[in-house]
Amino acid sequence: MHRLEGAVRSYAWGSRTAIATLRGRTVPSHHPEAELWLGAHPADPARLVDSDGDEHSLLDLLSAEPQRHLGYRAVGAFGPRLPFLLKLLAAEEPLSLQAHPSARQAAEGFAREEALGIPIDSPVRNYKDANHKPELVVALTRFEALAGFRDPKRTVELFEALAVPELDPYVGLLAGQPDSSGLRALFTTWITLPPPALAALLPRVLDGCVTYLATGRDGERDFVPEVRTALQLADFYPGDAGVLASLLLNRITLQPGEGLYLDAGNLHAYLHGMGVEIMANSDNVLRGGLTPKHVDVPELLRVLDFGAASVPILEAVPEISAATDPGQLGPAERRYRTPAPEFALSRIDLGAGDALEVGADGPQILLCTAGDVRVECEGESVTLKPGDSAWLSACDRRPAVHGCAADTQVFRARLGEVSASVVDES
Repeated sequence: MHRLEGAVRSYAWGSRTAIATLRGRTVPSHHPEAELWLGAHPADPARLVDSDGDEHSLLDLLSAEPQRHLGYRAVGAFGPRLPFLLKLLAAEEPLSLQAHPSARQAAEGFAREEALGIPIDSPVRNYKDANHKPELVVALTRFEALAGFRDPKRTVELFEALAVPELDPYVGLLAGQPDSSGLRALFTTWITLPPPALAALLPRVLDGCVTYLATGRDGERDFVPEVRTALQLADFYPGDAGVLASLLLNRITLQPGEGLYLDAGNLHAYLHGMGVEIMANSDNVLRGGLTPKHVDVPELLRVLDFGAASVPILEAVPEISAATDPGQLGPAERRYRTPAPEFALSRIDLGAGDALEVGADGPQILLCTAGDVRVECEGESVTLKPGDSAWLSACDRRPAVHGCAADTQVFRARLGEVSASVVDES
């Protein structure tokens, strides 16, 4: 067991206050702090801090003794690497419109770009590794996002409500084919519009959005959040076709404690808020707009899922956990259920004096997000305050968390449910 020091990633869309405030540091921070990486990704591995204050790379530790620190189940299924990456994420401005490939698509894309000799750090490289990237975000604050294609019939209603004559051909296209094929045709048309055509259409659509908001009352209109989001995105990314694409997606608001799971092919964009995010240990992102970074439209279209569906908001489900005293019910541990075998994320709520064993057959990362928690294992202990984290190897025996303050909250990242067949096949 070690205290874990994460790697802060500074991106333009990050917050100068959210992560710094959580960790009790001076605000505003010198640079936008977008993410705190807690894992062993080669691009920015976290560091283990020993009792003397010395720091060592988590990636180096796992590379030296993968079986000992990851365990048989993890190495058998995913090889000698930590299969998940845990993050704190703080979005002050919208992230890019993006999707992630499936495992098969990632392996094919990575092999193709390797064969072409495209450097890993090239700005036009799509695939940084051969892995897929399912992900789960759990809100710590109100969290706004776009995710997945809306039912085409509802999108037609939105277009009709905007009453923009220039939209009529697109309304007809989708109304005539209100399914995944119609969505693919419309999205492809918009994302590949020649600049003169985009410059003519987008301002008319935005004018329609302004008129929509200016007429009637909020309770009488169905699409206020979607329309406001399009106008906000146009302020951040003027002239970007992704603004049009945003009108095709589900607009989602998470309250603290609620989660959103995104599988391969789901077109999405986080808009604003702070959350805990966990994903398979990959950096493969295919962008579709709302960004100055590389956009590869043909490759994005290859991986996108155009099936329209509402995206369910996840609630944490109680786990059956043993208390320190076997005769008592243990403190609440609730898990966010997803199909991803690479990771599982649960939330532990502790009061002062509460204790809970957190043993597992594999590696774990504990992240404190409220209160104070003491982590004990084999006679050693570390105390975590909000924003602090701890690493537990597969070889650590019977670790436990102890609440040191009322309303203590800890997120626990570990392996998902890996079947024996997955381990055998690997």
